[in-house]
Amino acid sequence: MNTPNPSGPVLVIGSASVDTIARAAGPLSTGSSAPGRIRRAFGGVARNTAENLARLGVPTVLLTAVGDDEGGRSLLAHAASVGIDTAHTLVVPGASTGGFLAVLDERAALHVAVDQMSAIAALTPRFLREKKLLFKEAACVMIDANLAPEAIAAVISLARSAKLPICADPTSVPLAPRLIPHLDDLALLISNAAEAAAICDCELAREDSDRAVVVAKDLVARGVELAVVTLGEFGVGYATAEVSGHIPALRAEVVDSTGAGDAFTAAVIFGLLHEVPVDEAVSLGVSAAALTLRSNHTVVPELSEELLYEQLVI
Repeated sequence: MNTPNPSGPVLVIGSASVDTIARAAGPLSTGSSAPGRIRRAFGGVARNTAENLARLGVPTVLLTAVGDDEGGRSLLAHAASVGIDTAHTLVVPGASTGGFLAVLDERAALHVAVDQMSAIAALTPRFLREKKLLFKEAACVMIDANLAPEAIAAVISLARSAKLPICADPTSVPLAPRLIPHLDDLALLISNAAEAAAICDCELAREDSDRAVVVAKDLVARGVELAVVTLGEFGVGYATAEVSGHIPALRAEVVDSTGAGDAFTAAVIFGLLHEVPVDEAVSLGVSAAALTLRSNHTVVPELSEELLYEQLVI
């Protein structure tokens, strides 16, 4: 990844939330409760990615918005405790810190989820422009699509002016189209099959790894430097202008799927910042996702470079 500031921090911009994750012990039935396990955790695509990066030893600045409430205070205290720079996070009086409620089925796959991310609207173009110095000092920028379209445009403009690589996560199918106007500015786009299909206006089955590589190549043709399409247990397809391929998933007994995609993103960014080959960077992402799937935590507490490489089959 070409960056003007190799020793600078990753500037992560987007959502942060307090999550409630429920996993059913057996089959779910509409209109009825089911026995299972419920846990609370800190979440949000940007926040999760920032924590993974920090645990991998990457200097990380989180630019998000939280409410002036107990959830927001606890979230920021935890982020600071794991090494994330939260000095520039916006605390919004009267707002509620973001929330995410997920129900996983008995296989730990996401069944349904509801999120509340209204606080992120406080990250306006004006506020972002006031943080111009952060862009000048950063190694790269990572955004999630919870940002409003005008905020995404402001981040892209600021990063372009600073000549920074821009990494993006579409976050969800409804939000993914927010990135379409900016594909030719993205150094890295990591999307799941449904998000990639929404961006490219095409069909993509999660089990179709060959088609995933074709869609990744299409994203490159639209301007993305490195496009990665994740397929869950079917691995990932990826492409640049020079190389493309498919990497199978590592075997993992799934305990909780929450956060696996964010760990993948962080590990790929970590690899690219350390100038490893593209296929190795994507493999590190697969390793991070597998570790997270096996964990009871949204972010693996013991995550490290050594642990990532231990998972890889060479």
